[in-house]
Amino acid sequence: MSSDILLLNRNFYAIHITDWKRVMTLLYRGHASVLDEDFRKYNFDEWKDLSQMIENSPNGFIRTVSFKIAIPEVAVLEYYDELPDSEVKFTRKNLYSHYEHKCCYCGKKYNVKDLNLDHVVPRAQGGQTNWENIVLSCFPCNIKKGSRTPAEAHLTMHYKPNKPSWRPSVLLGVKTGLRVKMCYIGILN
Repeated sequence: MSSDILLLNRNFYAIHITDWKRVMTLLYRGHASVLDEDFRKYNFDEWKDLSQMIENSPNGFIRTVSFKIAIPEVAVLEYYDELPDSEVKFTRKNLYSHYEHKCCYCGKKYNVKDLNLDHVVPRAQGGQTNWENIVLSCFPCNIKKGSRTPAEAHLTMHYKPNKPSWRPSVLLGVKTGLRVKMCYIGILN
Protein backbone atom coordinates (compact mmCIF):
# COMPACT_ATOMS: atom_id res chain seq x y z
CA MET A 1 0.00 0.00 0.00
CA SER A 2 1.32 3.43 -0.86
CA SER A 3 -1.74 5.63 -0.38
CA ASP A 4 -1.11 9.32 0.09
CA ILE A 5 -3.45 11.04 2.54
CA LEU A 6 -4.11 14.75 2.79
CA LEU A 7 -3.51 15.96 6.33
CA LEU A 8 -5.28 19.12 7.51
CA ASN A 9 -4.65 21.15 10.63
CA ARG A 10 -7.58 21.64 13.00
CA ASN A 11 -8.60 24.79 11.11
CA PHE A 12 -8.95 22.67 7.94
CA TYR A 13 -5.88 24.12 6.19
CA ALA A 14 -3.93 21.54 4.20
CA ILE A 15 -0.51 21.19 5.75
CA HIS A 16 0.95 17.94 4.49
CA ILE A 17 0.47 14.86 2.37
CA THR A 18 1.54 11.78 4.29
CA ASP A 19 1.31 8.00 4.17
CA TRP A 20 -1.39 5.76 5.61
CA LYS A 21 0.82 4.39 8.41
CA ARG A 22 1.34 7.83 9.92
CA VAL A 23 -2.34 8.76 9.63
CA MET A 24 -3.54 5.49 11.15
CA THR A 25 -1.15 5.99 14.08
CA LEU A 26 -2.44 9.53 14.62
CA LEU A 27 -6.03 8.32 14.32
CA TYR A 28 -5.55 5.44 16.77
CA ARG A 29 -3.87 7.71 19.34
CA GLY A 30 -6.66 10.28 19.10
CA HIS A 31 -4.47 12.97 17.56
CA ALA A 32 -6.42 13.01 14.28
CA SER A 33 -9.86 12.27 12.88
CA VAL A 34 -10.98 11.05 9.48
CA LEU A 35 -12.80 13.65 7.41
CA ASP A 36 -15.41 12.41 4.93
CA GLU A 37 -16.72 14.17 1.80
CA ASP A 38 -19.46 15.85 3.85
CA PHE A 39 -16.88 17.25 6.28
CA ARG A 40 -17.95 14.94 9.11
CA LYS A 41 -15.20 13.90 11.49
CA TYR A 42 -14.75 10.35 12.80
CA ASN A 43 -12.48 9.14 15.58
CA PHE A 44 -10.81 5.71 15.35
CA ASP A 45 -13.69 3.67 16.79
CA GLU A 46 -16.32 5.49 14.70
CA TRP A 47 -14.23 5.06 11.55
CA LYS A 48 -13.64 1.38 12.32
CA ASP A 49 -17.42 0.83 12.70
CA LEU A 50 -18.21 2.80 9.55
CA SER A 51 -15.54 0.87 7.61
CA GLN A 52 -17.45 -2.38 8.14
CA MET A 53 -20.22 -0.94 5.93
CA ILE A 54 -17.90 0.41 3.21
CA GLU A 55 -17.56 -1.98 0.28
CA ASN A 56 -14.99 -0.11 -1.82
CA SER A 57 -12.40 2.32 -0.54
CA PRO A 58 -10.23 4.27 -3.02
CA ASN A 59 -7.17 3.80 -0.78
CA GLY A 60 -7.99 0.22 0.19
CA PHE A 61 -8.37 -1.40 3.57
CA ILE A 62 -6.24 -2.56 6.44
CA ARG A 63 -7.43 -6.02 7.43
CA THR A 64 -6.94 -7.58 10.84
CA VAL A 65 -8.14 -10.90 12.22
CA SER A 66 -11.33 -9.36 13.61
CA PHE A 67 -12.09 -6.30 11.47
CA LYS A 68 -11.20 -4.22 8.44
CA ILE A 69 -10.66 -0.46 8.43
CA ALA A 70 -10.72 1.77 5.37
CA ILE A 71 -7.65 3.86 4.70
CA PRO A 72 -8.92 7.44 4.67
CA GLU A 73 -8.25 10.01 1.99
CA VAL A 74 -8.33 13.07 4.26
CA ALA A 75 -7.51 13.38 7.95
CA VAL A 76 -7.67 16.39 10.23
CA LEU A 77 -5.39 16.93 13.22
CA GLU A 78 -7.14 17.54 16.52
CA TYR A 79 -4.60 19.78 18.27
CA TYR A 80 -2.33 21.35 15.64
CA ASP A 81 -3.48 24.67 14.16
CA GLU A 82 -0.28 26.10 12.71
CA LEU A 83 0.68 26.39 9.05
CA PRO A 84 3.83 24.93 7.48
CA ASP A 85 6.96 27.05 7.32
CA SER A 86 6.99 29.49 4.44
CA GLU A 87 10.62 28.54 3.80
CA VAL A 88 11.07 25.55 1.49
CA LYS A 89 13.64 23.20 3.01
CA PHE A 90 16.60 22.19 0.90
CA THR A 91 16.06 18.43 0.61
CA ARG A 92 16.52 15.84 -2.10
CA LYS A 93 12.75 15.21 -2.20
CA ASN A 94 12.02 18.93 -2.65
CA LEU A 95 14.62 19.15 -5.42
CA TYR A 96 12.93 16.32 -7.31
CA SER A 97 9.57 18.00 -6.85
CA HIS A 98 10.85 21.46 -7.81
CA TYR A 99 12.44 20.26 -11.06
CA GLU A 100 9.61 17.75 -11.70
CA HIS A 101 12.10 14.86 -12.01
CA LYS A 102 13.63 16.44 -15.13
CA CYS A 103 17.28 16.71 -16.05
CA CYS A 104 18.14 20.41 -16.13
CA TYR A 105 20.54 19.88 -19.05
CA CYS A 106 18.59 17.71 -21.51
CA GLY A 107 15.10 18.47 -20.16
CA LYS A 108 13.96 14.82 -20.13
CA LYS A 109 11.95 13.35 -17.26
CA TYR A 110 13.54 10.45 -15.34
CA ASN A 111 12.93 8.16 -12.40
CA VAL A 112 14.62 9.15 -9.16
CA LYS A 113 17.13 6.31 -9.52
CA ASP A 114 18.30 7.73 -12.85
CA LEU A 115 19.02 11.26 -11.59
CA ASN A 116 21.96 12.87 -9.81
CA LEU A 117 22.17 16.09 -7.86
CA ASP A 118 24.63 18.26 -9.74
CA HIS A 119 26.58 21.32 -8.62
CA VAL A 120 26.27 23.83 -11.48
CA VAL A 121 29.47 25.48 -10.31
CA PRO A 122 31.52 22.47 -9.15
CA ARG A 123 32.61 22.33 -5.53
CA ALA A 124 36.21 22.20 -6.76
CA GLN A 125 35.62 25.70 -8.18
CA GLY A 126 33.97 27.02 -5.00
CA GLY A 127 30.38 26.02 -5.75
CA GLN A 128 28.02 25.86 -2.78
CA THR A 129 25.46 23.19 -1.92
CA ASN A 130 22.27 25.25 -1.97
CA TRP A 131 19.18 25.98 -4.06
CA GLU A 132 21.06 28.42 -6.28
CA ASN A 133 23.73 25.89 -7.30
CA ILE A 134 22.15 22.41 -7.27
CA VAL A 135 20.09 20.99 -10.15
CA LEU A 136 19.01 17.53 -11.29
CA SER A 137 21.09 15.79 -13.92
CA CYS A 138 20.70 12.46 -15.70
CA PHE A 139 23.74 10.18 -15.75
CA PRO A 140 24.77 10.88 -19.40
CA CYS A 141 24.58 14.66 -18.91
CA ASN A 142 26.38 14.43 -15.57
CA ILE A 143 29.21 12.43 -17.14
CA LYS A 144 29.42 14.90 -20.05
CA LYS A 145 29.56 17.86 -17.66
CA GLY A 146 32.10 16.30 -15.31
CA SER A 147 33.68 18.78 -12.91
CA ARG A 148 33.18 21.74 -15.23
CA THR A 149 30.59 24.47 -15.44
CA PRO A 150 27.82 24.03 -18.03
CA ALA A 151 29.48 26.66 -20.25
CA GLU A 152 32.84 24.87 -20.07
CA ALA A 153 31.10 21.57 -20.96
CA HIS A 154 29.09 23.23 -23.77
CA LEU A 155 25.78 22.32 -22.13
CA THR A 156 22.71 24.52 -22.16
CA MET A 157 20.48 24.57 -19.13
CA HIS A 158 16.75 24.02 -19.61
CA TYR A 159 16.11 24.93 -15.98
CA LYS A 160 18.15 27.49 -14.09
CA PRO A 161 18.90 26.73 -10.45
CA ASN A 162 16.66 28.74 -8.16
CA LYS A 163 15.08 28.57 -4.77
CA PRO A 164 11.40 27.65 -5.03
CA SER A 165 8.84 29.79 -3.33
CA TRP A 166 6.12 28.43 -1.11
CA ARG A 167 2.60 29.50 -2.07
CA PRO A 168 0.41 28.57 0.87
CA SER A 169 -2.95 29.30 -0.67
CA VAL A 170 -3.26 27.45 -3.94
CA LEU A 171 -6.58 25.76 -4.62
CA LEU A 172 -6.21 21.99 -4.90
CA GLY A 173 -8.88 19.51 -5.90
CA VAL A 174 -8.85 16.41 -3.74
CA LYS A 175 -10.83 13.49 -5.09
CA THR A 176 -12.72 11.81 -2.28
CA GLY A 177 -15.17 9.12 -3.19
CA LEU A 178 -17.27 10.38 -6.07
CA ARG A 179 -16.76 14.05 -5.31
CA VAL A 180 -13.89 16.45 -5.77
CA LYS A 181 -13.18 18.51 -2.69
CA MET A 182 -11.44 21.83 -3.01
CA CYS A 183 -8.95 22.82 -0.33
CA TYR A 184 -5.90 25.00 0.02
CA ILE A 185 -2.38 23.62 0.17
CA GLY A 186 1.08 25.07 -0.17
CA ILE A 187 3.06 24.02 -3.23
CA LEU A 188 6.56 24.53 -4.51
CA ASN A 189 6.78 27.14 -7.18
